[in-house]
Amino acid sequence: MTVGEAARTHTAESNTPVCVSAARAAEALSLKRGEFDLAVHLGLIGAYQAPGTSRPRFRQREIERLRALPGFPDSLKDRVRTAGTSEGAKLLGVSPVRFTGLARVGCVTPVAFHLNRYRAVVWLYLVDELLTFASKEPDLIAGGSPVGMRTMLEAGTDWRARNWRSRRIDRLLSRAEDPWVRAALQASALDPVQLAEVVEDPYERAYLARVRPESAPGRPASESGREAMARLILADDPDEILWRRVNLTLEIDRAREIRVAPRPGYGPSLFRPSPTPPVPGRGVSDRSMPEGPVPGGPGAASGQVGRLARRSGRRRAPGRGLLDRIGLWRPGPRDH
Repeated sequence: MTVGEAARTHTAESNTPVCVSAARAAEALSLKRGEFDLAVHLGLIGAYQAPGTSRPRFRQREIERLRALPGFPDSLKDRVRTAGTSEGAKLLGVSPVRFTGLARVGCVTPVAFHLNRYRAVVWLYLVDELLTFASKEPDLIAGGSPVGMRTMLEAGTDWRARNWRSRRIDRLLSRAEDPWVRAALQASALDPVQLAEVVEDPYERAYLARVRPESAPGRPASESGREAMARLILADDPDEILWRRVNLTLEIDRAREIRVAPRPGYGPSLFRPSPTPPVPGRGVSDRSMPEGPVPGGPGAASGQVGRLARRSGRRRAPGRGLLDRIGLWRPGPRDH
């Protein structure tokens, strides 16, 4: 059966179109697999996740919609076109060193990466975003570096990995409705020690690992690629770690209200409906997360938690319970 025939076939029992795999959908849309994965991640291609399945499928009507776009397939390819440092520097008309500096301080954010032959990470940027940045910030392109930018670079600032993580998790959160999946996305940026401090129950941690979706498009085929992915996914800055811990605490509290994590020996009765449906996107969104450190540094942890809580809709800073669970509460004179 050809790709077109498979996409047009309908089940005899239902009016739902038969879905095709990612490989077949990519072939039908004339995209390379990397381009296709990126388009799905960016929301350009709608995916269908059947209950109980781990891999998304793609409906016929979605493929037909994209094939009917003006200028297909070039118009779709242009939206997922990426550039590395050298090509990005040429597009902006700056040196590769200047381009790298702009990326390190967060002026442009990577959308993907690959490893070169030396197993070094090569960051990739959307061409559309680079051109938009150049049109909006001509002074940063043609003029000298601002004092603040020079100070940050001299201090060794590099927000590329952090901003890439924030972008990817935010994109996945925007599509996630299940509260445990949302909690799992926040947990994906924490190492096992940090995660265990926030989520003490091993069954809950196991469930988070089970429901967590892929946090980046595609799965590296090489061992070195998988190792690089594992390193880049984890938060490595104190402020970023704090942000993830607070978000995870809020999300998992909401998830526990909906249903309990499954345990050995317990059946479906453990799962219970929520008295009120969850409100998607009500948690602390990565869209509000500043790209780069939160002012105040590690010594201002309690102030940061208060700000994070206010952004999440709470009128007051979180109490001892939340601070204790994320490892930030310290007893005062009245607590002794």
